[in-house]
Amino acid sequence: MTDYAKDVLVSADWAEEHLDEFQSDDPEYRLVEVDVDTEAYDEAHAPGAIGFNWETQLQDQTTRDILDKDEFEDLLGSHGISEDSTVVLYGDNSNWFAAYTYWQFKYYGHDDVKLLDGGREYWLENDYETTDEVPDFSEVDYEASGPRESIRAYRDDVENAIDKGLPLVDVRSPEEYSGEVLAPPGLQETAQRGGHIPGAENISWAAVTNADGTFKDAEELEELYGEYDIDGDSTTVAYCRIGERSSVAWFALHELLGYDDAVNYDGSWTEWGNLVGVPIEKGE
Repeated sequence: MTDYAKDVLVSADWAEEHLDEFQSDDPEYRLVEVDVDTEAYDEAHAPGAIGFNWETQLQDQTTRDILDKDEFEDLLGSHGISEDSTVVLYGDNSNWFAAYTYWQFKYYGHDDVKLLDGGREYWLENDYETTDEVPDFSEVDYEASGPRESIRAYRDDVENAIDKGLPLVDVRSPEEYSGEVLAPPGLQETAQRGGHIPGAENISWAAVTNADGTFKDAEELEELYGEYDIDGDSTTVAYCRIGERSSVAWFALHELLGYDDAVNYDGSWTEWGNLVGVPIEKGE
């Protein structure tokens, strides 16, 4: 939509019109599905889509950190993605892990990357073409230009936000925010303590999307965050449990609204809830 700050979304119709380019060995266009596992991808995905497993391919299994620069370059180059490729990302849960991957692409300086509005569910529910064939693209060299630390928050940045009263956005469920639970139902508990970072507002990641998983328009997003006095005038830190849901909020703030000082705290509650001596708050 033209009222967004940046041209970072493509519609399912646009993606459908470019399926031939996505299936070509020419690296100009690449389509990537990102999920927490690849079982759904193996059953059906958009033609030409590369499948990335967020858990095993897009983070370091030992440090629970994002890929280092060399690993990022190797992953993309081995799948036929060059630094000049137009990359469209999509995935399940209204693009949780696709948004995280988008943020990682931006962190390593890949400018021409976009999200497929609505994600995997929208593509399937609206009967766009699918296949179970896995593309095999020629390897290319990929040279990352990042990292761009301006979009990432670390523990020190969170402590600074607390000290200065800067906006903190906790996008988890009310039960996680209050400390009633440590993780969403069915997911592994990854913290010793429950609660939220002092001063954080509980604004669900889902508040930025419509019922069909597409993003709300810029006016609605501006009104949503404006109710909490978040207007882009100061650094805004988004966090969740492991950094994927907060990537959706970061995308809305930084890319769709153009709040350039919005940052994603990818350590999130898995880090903060396990640190000794840091302050937490419980309750609503």
